[in-house]
Amino acid sequence: MNILVLNAGSSSLKYQLIDMPSEAVKCAGVIERIGMYDAIFTHEKDTKKYNEVLPILNHEVGLKKIANTLLNSKTGVISSVDEIEAVGHRVVHGGSKFSNTVIVTKEIKDNIRDLFDLAPLHNPANLRGIEIAETIFTSAKQIAIFDTAFHQTIPREAYQYAIPNLYLEEHKIRAYGFHGTSHKYVSEKAIEYLGIKSKKIITIHLGNGCSMSAIKEGKSIDNSLGFGPMNGLIMGTRSGDIDQSVIFFLMKKLNKSIEEVNNILQKESGMKGLTGFSDLREIGDAANKGDEDCKNALQLAAYRIKKYIGSYATILNGLDAIIFTAGIGENSSLMREMACENLNFLGIDLDNQKNTVHSKELREIQSKESKIKILVIPTNEEIEIAKQSYFLLT
Repeated sequence: MNILVLNAGSSSLKYQLIDMPSEAVKCAGVIERIGMYDAIFTHEKDTKKYNEVLPILNHEVGLKKIANTLLNSKTGVISSVDEIEAVGHRVVHGGSKFSNTVIVTKEIKDNIRDLFDLAPLHNPANLRGIEIAETIFTSAKQIAIFDTAFHQTIPREAYQYAIPNLYLEEHKIRAYGFHGTSHKYVSEKAIEYLGIKSKKIITIHLGNGCSMSAIKEGKSIDNSLGFGPMNGLIMGTRSGDIDQSVIFFLMKKLNKSIEEVNNILQKESGMKGLTGFSDLREIGDAANKGDEDCKNALQLAAYRIKKYIGSYATILNGLDAIIFTAGIGENSSLMREMACENLNFLGIDLDNQKNTVHSKELREIQSKESKIKILVIPTNEEIEIAKQSYFLLT
């Protein structure tokens, strides 16, 4: 079965065409800077990369470009769009309604639309990707896979906020958790790798967006992201945890509008707000050259991760393994080192030599003295989306 996996962001479109159940990736690519005349299109097939800069002013133009590339005699892998039997879509927020992967219907689209306010940077683009795909891949089943679904096992004591009950009961205001596709994928890989020694796991997803999950016997019991995907850890442009009083101060004392405060916390904060950079590679380079703001930002980010490790080890009542994943988690030996520093009390002890070895494979990086396994597991949300789509249809 040919399954096209689409991840539609506000200004990007990532895709992979995957054969299931073999999980063979036939081709993959990304369009960046959608809405610009100099959008960047990258397509990879059989280890060959094709790059192009061209105007792609909206997602419809972008998805048509992807379809034409899939059909092209040089870059393509299919002769007709009808060869794609399913399109799997990543949808960030599923609220409390979705704990499973679903076939898209009008009702499903309406529910995704109803959740725009909870994930304003993500759900509108996710829905747009679905609507456009329906017009191009007309014979394919459209499948929605929700980032929040894996976290529907989080118990009430973890998801309910201490505000009047009616806000939960009538308005569904609660913590939902995000990056579920990634946390599910890497935790299952860890359980498969470690076997019975992996009942209590902390997964650490570090990218431009960041989150951590406490996972017990394969089920999520807590996640650092909550009602929307912006609290918890310090992220590329998002603040993470912040005292609510700061929001009121910005509005009342500094006369900031709701839109301005939202923009500050979502797009101008995090590592960007602390350093001027949102890319950890640039921050690390600047820190090595003595930039005090960048040194401070790295310390803040690592400190926040360590706080959550301690918190989750407590609610798990023990710990078997911690997992680093996603772009920063997989590639930044510096952030892994800083996040594991001085955690010997919990039995976490990093081997610095193993930590600096770069690999795209699952690997252990703890010392011989460490009581806790420290794993680096490359995430693959696209494969997870393809798997869930395939199992739904078979």
